[in-house]
Amino acid sequence: MHTLGRMSDYLPPLQDIDFLLDQIVDLEALSKLEPFTHADPASVQGVIEEYGRFVSEVIAPTNRTGDLEGSILEGDEVRTPESFKTAYDQYVAAGWGGVSFDPGYGGGGFPHLVGIVLQELLNSANMAFAMAPLLTQGAIEALVAHGSETQQQVFLPKMVSGEWTGTMNLTEPEAGSDVGALRTKAVRQGDGTYRITGQKIFITFGEHDLAPQIIHLVLARTPDAPPGTKGISLFIVPKFLVGDDGSLGERNDVHVVSIEHKMGIKASPTCVLAYGDNSDGAVGYLVGEEHAGMRYMFTMMNNARLGVGIEGLGVAERAYQDARRYAQERQQGRAVGAEPGTRSLIVEHPDVRRMLLTQKASVEALRAMAYLEAEHIDLWRHHPDASRREGAGELVELLTPLVKAWGTDVGVDVANLTIQIYGGMGFIEETGVAQYLRDVRITQIYEGTNGIQAIDLVGRKLPMRAGGVVADQVARMRATAAELTGSGDDALAAIGGRLAEAVDTVEQTTAWLLEHGVADVNDLLAGAAPYLRMLSLTVGGWLLGRSAAAARSLLDAGGSSHDAGFLAAKVDTARFFADHLLPAVHGLAAPATAGAEGLFAVSPEQL
Repeated sequence: MHTLGRMSDYLPPLQDIDFLLDQIVDLEALSKLEPFTHADPASVQGVIEEYGRFVSEVIAPTNRTGDLEGSILEGDEVRTPESFKTAYDQYVAAGWGGVSFDPGYGGGGFPHLVGIVLQELLNSANMAFAMAPLLTQGAIEALVAHGSETQQQVFLPKMVSGEWTGTMNLTEPEAGSDVGALRTKAVRQGDGTYRITGQKIFITFGEHDLAPQIIHLVLARTPDAPPGTKGISLFIVPKFLVGDDGSLGERNDVHVVSIEHKMGIKASPTCVLAYGDNSDGAVGYLVGEEHAGMRYMFTMMNNARLGVGIEGLGVAERAYQDARRYAQERQQGRAVGAEPGTRSLIVEHPDVRRMLLTQKASVEALRAMAYLEAEHIDLWRHHPDASRREGAGELVELLTPLVKAWGTDVGVDVANLTIQIYGGMGFIEETGVAQYLRDVRITQIYEGTNGIQAIDLVGRKLPMRAGGVVADQVARMRATAAELTGSGDDALAAIGGRLAEAVDTVEQTTAWLLEHGVADVNDLLAGAAPYLRMLSLTVGGWLLGRSAAAARSLLDAGGSSHDAGFLAAKVDTARFFADHLLPAVHGLAAPATAGAEGLFAVSPEQL
């Protein structure tokens, strides 16, 4: 039986990460871009290894204790689990929060790709803990892009260091996914500040005891604002007002009303915040221009969407590690071919092997997809060639809904399979693996539900350049399939054949959606979710096919830093994905192209 003591064990997948950074994304090329010349692969590897050691030793042990203790509201303050404060102080002291941010604000200046790798490791260690740095990073991105120079100088250095944390305040009781319905008000004062009144819900780490200051980024509506999202402005509302010398002054009128009692991530306080209940309003500072807040907030949201996909990846990796370990220790039944009268490890049973390989292949495909997007964010921001920047930006736009939606689906699926591999013991809270499913389930809802991501894919991303962006991706995948089938290697050729078939189905389905979506948008929306999944599976299969080809090349050349068993497993994992998971693409084509008629044939009363 799996013991509680083992639940704190987490081994950062350093060899898998190193393989991707070297073979699938081009870290060495990134290190030649002007902002990153200090971030050569050897330096990056050192940072990742040290961070992996830190999170496995300091953060990972807080995962189980945090779930058991939870965060507690005491009057006007939230008390996080005892272990969190100690761990967060060490996190800040080590400077981990600022690795990928501008050195001008105290950051390390490493590529965004490196920051995403670190996010994965932190989420594997403890997703609830990782929520505070994740939201702070999103707030930093928004202020870097849209804040005034004064705002940047006042707030960013201590946010980058992690001494202060940040939040994103969008949701209200009547304004969830429909952000344009929000009612929080902002009234301009004679001194140029605004008075903010209203209430926000579902604010992650909206109040806590990890840091002395919280910088809330709040969406609100000025009195003369037009209706809908066009009338929304963005404001900085600090928990404590800040003096000219950067010192903390009097408490602002923003207070926690309650915290939610959640299914998972219980140690991450999800707060209801009230603005201006004790005065004529909390003091707020306008970011940028009035009525441009939704555009500014999308800087945070797009950052957060990739981050939420990384949450799915991080929890999936941790759950898979536990499932693999348990399957290699637990004896149950007798496997085919085993000696009569003996008991076999459950890893020897075909169905358990199927579940483990499904986990392994899905995690590796998702990791490659997320890192590819992160690499292209760096290229989009920093490549000197305008056409390269444009192409990189298009790929980022296309991959964002895939990484967020499929990534969180993978997180839920892998966590669920871990419970299944544990059997009845997985359903018992004492073993701890149920926590993975409880924690990761929210990620399918965060930052635009996965249904909204699918709508974004077919409604905004598919039409880019009249379908040209997807067509370019189809061409890349088809080229890889041709290379694999023509490689002369039986395993690679088999992968290439499956990939080519999937690409054909994606291309045909894409053409149908582009044609029928113009005639009836409901037909387009009806096929959005299955289309997102089929495209994600195909992109995942493409990346694993590239991984297999790279691994085979290293095996043939000899002398790789990766051992032969690791490289051979890359080929076999890609083959499993191609044979067992990629064929689902063809089954998804029918619902993706069925149209909306069947969805509306049954009336609401008949449901």
